Amino acid sequence: MNKAVVSGLVVGLVWFAMTTSTQAQDQSKINVPKKKEIAMIIENIHWLGHDAFRIEDQGSQIYIDPWKIATNAPKADYIFITHSHFDHFSKEDIAKLTHATTKIIGPADVAREIKQNATAMKPDQELTVDHLKVKAIPAYNIGKQFHPKDKNWLGFIITLSDGTTIYHAGDSDFIPEMKALKVDVALLPVSGTYVMTADEAIQAANAFKPKVAIPMHYGEIVGSENDARKFKAGFQGETVIKKAER
Repeated sequence: MNKAVVSGLVVGLVWFAMTTSTQAQDQSKINVPKKKEIAMIIENIHWLGHDAFRIEDQGSQIYIDPWKIATNAPKADYIFITHSHFDHFSKEDIAKLTHATTKIIGPADVAREIKQNATAMKPDQELTVDHLKVKAIPAYNIGKQFHPKDKNWLGFIITLSDGTTIYHAGDSDFIPEMKALKVDVALLPVSGTYVMTADEAIQAANAFKPKVAIPMHYGEIVGSENDARKFKAGFQGETVIKKAER
């Protein structure tokens, strides 16, 4: 084999190695997750019973519908209220959690009562609150009048610092607006009577396919863990049944 051929082979091998390395690097970039692993997401979501949640986001404490909250609970940076019923809009619990800079987001009737540091939202509105992106989703009943559509009460999609999207449905039935949702985590009522039944929640979750669903709105007032288990058996994705932290 002459020198020219050997030289060509060497150059070819070097080019192949460099190309393979670059492709591997590019592929590794593609495979780098842009969001937290699901286990970490779930670890930072605390169910406080009924529809109440506390979500940790890089040092921030986010509450949704706080009710019957422990007196030593971490203070809130943000409080989201879905509607003005007493088991969702509890002034006593809000007082336990707020400090001078706590921001409260809710529908107009809630914001009017809170006044200080309160922002009103209406269905389909989007806004940015510091590092959080928020979209208000309609929440209402179909075929019953506990949560009329014309009240403009809300569910929320909250986008956290790392891009994770969490949907809290509020007190709602399986409404048409849910079908187009694209979220990582869905917090869904399952107890019936005032909200979706477990079967209806299954239909909703299987329609918009969140990565993880966490059942809520049971164990207080109406519903039991059996509703959560029924939901888990029917949802085609991953369900996490949380133990209430009180």
